[in-house]
Amino acid sequence: MSVNDTTHPDNFTWNKQVYHRLKLALGLGLRRQMFLAVCDDLNLRNQVAARLHSTLAYPVGQVLYQPANSLETSTPAYPRLVTLRLNLSDPNPIAQINQWLTNYPPPIVGGSKDTPGRPLPIPAFQIVGTEQLTRQPVATQRLFLHYLRLTEQHLSAPESNYSLESSLLLWVPRPWLHAIQQSAPQFWRCRTGVFTFAGEPTPTTKTKGSPERFSSSRVLDTGSLEQTILDDTTPPDDFDFPLADKSTHRSHKPQEPAPKSEEMAVSVSPEEPPQVKDISSAATATSGLSHITQELTELVLATAGTFTIQNGEMELAPQQVLAEIENLHQQKAPAESLAIAYQKLGNLYRLQIEQGHTNLENLMVAIIAYQEAITYDEASPQVPDVLNDLGTLYWMLYRTPPNSEEGQSYIEQGIEFYQLALKLISPETHADTYARVQNNLGTAYGDLARFSNPAENWQQAVAAYGEALRYRTAEMEPLKFAACQNNLGTAYWHLAQYNLPAVHLKRAIAAYGFALVHYTPKTEPLKYGMIKNNIGTAYWNLAQYEQPSENLLLAIEAYSEALKFRTPTNQAAACSATQNNLGTAYWHLANQAQTPKEEKYKYLQMCISAYQEALGLAHSLNGMPLSFDLFATHNNLGLAHYQLVTDAYYEGEKSERSQHLEAALENHLQALNGMSKQPETYQTTLAYIVKAIRAFHNELGIQGQNVALSKVPGALLPEILPKL
Repeated sequence: MSVNDTTHPDNFTWNKQVYHRLKLALGLGLRRQMFLAVCDDLNLRNQVAARLHSTLAYPVGQVLYQPANSLETSTPAYPRLVTLRLNLSDPNPIAQINQWLTNYPPPIVGGSKDTPGRPLPIPAFQIVGTEQLTRQPVATQRLFLHYLRLTEQHLSAPESNYSLESSLLLWVPRPWLHAIQQSAPQFWRCRTGVFTFAGEPTPTTKTKGSPERFSSSRVLDTGSLEQTILDDTTPPDDFDFPLADKSTHRSHKPQEPAPKSEEMAVSVSPEEPPQVKDISSAATATSGLSHITQELTELVLATAGTFTIQNGEMELAPQQVLAEIENLHQQKAPAESLAIAYQKLGNLYRLQIEQGHTNLENLMVAIIAYQEAITYDEASPQVPDVLNDLGTLYWMLYRTPPNSEEGQSYIEQGIEFYQLALKLISPETHADTYARVQNNLGTAYGDLARFSNPAENWQQAVAAYGEALRYRTAEMEPLKFAACQNNLGTAYWHLAQYNLPAVHLKRAIAAYGFALVHYTPKTEPLKYGMIKNNIGTAYWNLAQYEQPSENLLLAIEAYSEALKFRTPTNQAAACSATQNNLGTAYWHLANQAQTPKEEKYKYLQMCISAYQEALGLAHSLNGMPLSFDLFATHNNLGLAHYQLVTDAYYEGEKSERSQHLEAALENHLQALNGMSKQPETYQTTLAYIVKAIRAFHNELGIQGQNVALSKVPGALLPEILPKL
C-alpha cells in the first residue's frame, strides 16, 4: 500500500475505510508484519489506537476461562495486541518488545499429565509516542532511526527471538514518515503496509479529550406498513449495573441500587491498556509507580482532574488508590489484597460512570482495574458480579460514539462475559445476581439482533428474560419484575416479526399486561403510558392476522389511554409518536370491509385529527429526533383527506370537498420534499399527487384542476402533466 499525502475532503469516510483496512490487517494474526500508521492528529491517533486495542487485544473466550469441553485450565488474561509508548531515553522498539515479552511471556495452556501444553500466541505490538521525538536532542532522533535500520537483520535472526515473531504497528506523523523513508531505508523495505489517516496536525502537548454522551434509549421498531411507521422509543428497562461493594470486602455481596439504563466499555489488557491521551509530562508523575503499567497510570492521572468526590469510604482520590496498589506490589502482598485494591480503583471509576461521566478514559480505567482484580483473584466470590459489570461495560462501549461501528463485536464480547458469569452462579443460592445477569443478557441479545440472525437472537433474548423471571418474582422485587416483563414483551414483539406472529404477539401483550400491574398510572405514569403505547402496537400488529376490527379497537383504546400520560407538555416526541400510531389504527379500521359506512366517515375524521396532532407536535420540536417517518405521516394524512372526499358515501359541500383535496395535495407535496433521494418512495408520492389533481378535476371540474396545478411547484409540472 502506498503512502497517500493528499488531503481528503470527507475525512470521516476516508478514515473509516483506512481504519477497517488496518484492523483487518492486524486481525489476521500473521507473523513478522511491519505496518506504519500515519496520523498528524493526536486525538484521532489516540482514538484509533484505543479502538484497535479494545477490538483486537482479547478474544474474550480466552480471557478468563476455557470452554467447558476444553482440557485447558483457566489462565490470566493475555492480550493479542499490546500498546507501548516509545521509550524516549532509549527509543528502540525491538528492545521494548523484547522486554515486555520477558516480563510477560506467553502462558502455557492445555497441559495435562500426558501433554506438556502449548504457549498462547505472541501478541502484536503497536508503538505510539514517536511524535515526541521532535522535542528530543538530535542524537536521540538519530538513535531511533539507527534502531529502525537494524530491523532487516533482526527479521533474519533465528526464530527463538520473541520479538522477531511479533508483528509491529508503528504510529508516526508525516514528518517522521519522510525521515524513515530517507534515513532508514532498511526498515522501509521491510514494511508490509502503510495506512494514512487524514487530519490536521496537533501540538505534541497534553491534549484534553472530548467526552461524548450517548443515548440510553432503544427503539421499538415496528416496521413500515405501506408508508406508515409505527414506532416508539423504548428504553432497555432495568439494564442492571449494580454498584459494587463500596467496602470491597470480598466475602460480602455488593449492594444493588436502583436499576439504570447505562452503556459502554472495552476489554483492555491488564498489562498493556491502550493509550488514549498524549501526556508528555507523565514520566515524572509516574516514576514512583514502577509496578503499575504506565498506560493505566497515565489514564488515571489524565482523568483525576475531572473526578467528583463522594461521601463515605469512596471519598478517595484515584492517585491515592494507585499509591496503595504500588505499596502492595512493593510489599509483595497476597494476591487477594492486590485484587481488593484494583477493585477499589474500578469501583471509584464505576461510580463516576454511574453519575454520567461516561467518557472513554473513565471506562477504560474501570475495565482495566476490574480485569486486574480478576487476574489476581479468580476464586473471589465477587467474580460473577464483576463479570456481569464487564459485560455491561462492553455493551456501553457499543452505545458510545465513535465505537458504534464495532457494535457487533462489542456486544458479542459482552454476551460472552455474561455467559461466563452465569457458569459461576447458582440460581438457588444467588437468585438476585442470576436474574440480573439473565436480564442483561436478554438486552444484549436484543441489540445483537440488529446486526445478525435477528430471529435467533430475539429467541435467545426471550429465553434469557424468561429465565430471569423464574427468579425475579413480583413479590420480591415488583419494579424489577415489571421492568423485566416489559423487556420480555418487547422481545416477543420483535420475534413476532419473524415467526409465529399471532402466538408471539399475544405473549407480548400478556407480558406487557404483567408489567402494568406494577407500573400503575399513579406510581409510574410515564412508563405506564409507554407500555400502553406498546400494547396498542402489538394489538395493531395482531389485527393483521386475526379479528382485525376487534384488535384495532383494542389498539385504539390502548393508544388513547397512553395519550392521557404522554402529553405535549411532558413528552412531546412520545406524544407525537402515539398520535401517529392512533391515526394509522383509525385509518385501518375505516378500511375494514365490515365497518359500516357511517363509521368509516367518523374513523377517517378521527384519523385526520390524530395525524394533524402528530405532525403539529413533530414540527414544533425543531429537529428533535422522532421515532416515526414524518414524511410518511404527511403522505398518510394526504391519503386520509383524499379517501374522505372520494368515498361514495361522502356528502360534503363543494367548499368542504375543495378544502380536503387541497389538504391532501399540500401534504403529498410536503412529503415529496423529503423524498428526493428515495426513488421508489418519490415515485409513489408523485402518483398520489397525480391522483389528487385528478380528484380536483372529477369533483370540481377544470377550474378545480387549475387550482390544483397552481399549487404545484413549476419544477414538478414536466413530471406531472404527462401523467394526467
